[in-house]
Amino acid sequence: MGRYLLIRLADAIPTIFLVLLLVFIAMRILPGDPAIAALGDMATAEQLQMFREKMGLNAPLWMQFINFVWGVLTLNMGTSMMSNQSVVGLVLYNLPYTIELTLVAMLMGLTAGVPLGVLAATHRNKLPDSGVRVFSLIGYAVPDFYLGALLLIVFALNLHWFPINGGGEGFVDRMYHVFLPALTLAMVKAAFIGRLTRTSLLEVLSKDYIRTARAKGAKENRVIYRHGLRNALLPLTTGLGLSLLATLSGSVAIEMVFNRPGIGKLLIGAIAERDYAVIQGGVVVFAMFVVVINLLMDLLYIVVDPRIRVNS
Repeated sequence: MGRYLLIRLADAIPTIFLVLLLVFIAMRILPGDPAIAALGDMATAEQLQMFREKMGLNAPLWMQFINFVWGVLTLNMGTSMMSNQSVVGLVLYNLPYTIELTLVAMLMGLTAGVPLGVLAATHRNKLPDSGVRVFSLIGYAVPDFYLGALLLIVFALNLHWFPINGGGEGFVDRMYHVFLPALTLAMVKAAFIGRLTRTSLLEVLSKDYIRTARAKGAKENRVIYRHGLRNALLPLTTGLGLSLLATLSGSVAIEMVFNRPGIGKLLIGAIAERDYAVIQGGVVVFAMFVVVINLLMDLLYIVVDPRIRVNS
């Protein structure tokens, strides 16, 4: 297992370098001058030159890239061009809200999606199966930001059951604030996970060892959950990784709809203001999440599939 972990960590290093290179290039080809965006159109040439020198924008590109990579490695990604605050400080303030939203949404999606998938698979081509498939179809079709707007109007504006915006203070208050945004993402995740669970479980239930377990008189619940669902976890684990990444990216729109703090809202605001330092910091955080989640999924495969553990 240790060798397998080292191989995956080694594979992640060039991926991280490529991500940093792409982020750096993308920031440099964006339209607009960050100095003019920060100081305004009325700024003099001397003021623009001083600003570029202060932010290191007049250095050669190779030097800018080295400084950028070194800043990421040392957690010193500069200061915001608009607020003059530390980019790392802004990220650290907003990051817990995004992680909180993603984890709560995934937990809610799993809690609803897996039982729905099992229900559909054990009642194939019957009414429960048809209901789950219709729910999955609706979940795929409805955009999360549109669903979030509907929930916000109904439960926050009209019924006043939930707050309209903000992130809350303290654990209970934060869970109260995050429930409705997380429910928005969870409904989409439940549709995906339910459909995936149904497909994986149906494939497993058609195997010979399932028929053998039933022939030996094993109880149906034991056949479904001990032999069926357990062996359906590998494709489900892959889907969970993709779903987690989709939930993370979907949090950008949800944070804007519900006007709550988070990396997504920070990033959108920085893009509108051409705040390159904050944009770089936000994109790097999202990219690192992708790398880390993929690495965690690889490690989870070892737990789910003993064959990988033996080969590693």
